[in-house]
Amino acid sequence: MKKYSVGLTTGVFDLFHVGHLNILKNAKAQCDVLIVGVSTDEFVQAYKQKTPVIPFADRKAIVEALQYVDLVVPQTSHESKLKMIDNHNIDVMFHGSDWKGSPTFNKLEAEFKRRKVDIVYFDYTAGVSSTKLVETIQQEPRLVV
Repeated sequence: MKKYSVGLTTGVFDLFHVGHLNILKNAKAQCDVLIVGVSTDEFVQAYKQKTPVIPFADRKAIVEALQYVDLVVPQTSHESKLKMIDNHNIDVMFHGSDWKGSPTFNKLEAEFKRRKVDIVYFDYTAGVSSTKLVETIQQEPRLVV
């Protein structure tokens, strides 16, 4: 039996990369069931002021296809994590360490604690992010085929 029964992690999962894979693989190693909240295009636009490169339906399909993921649900706001926790009897939230100590997560942590949900932060995969991938693509000369 794994340490936790039902775990949750959330993210945009745009331009899927090894950092995304690492968090999902590490989360699944600690729970029997892993639920993943994939941020909707509207939510990403609202809090990051940018539109994902890959549309929500495609990002959701990519994450659903992974062996580490048991269920994918839309994440429509930071507060929707609380609804996911309540609706799915989640006992642990997994997240990248880049959010630890942020005003958003400080507020959410109090709610997690009130619901008796642990939070496990994984080290951020250094040097990899969807934002960096987009910047690299924009800087590279275009190949003509």
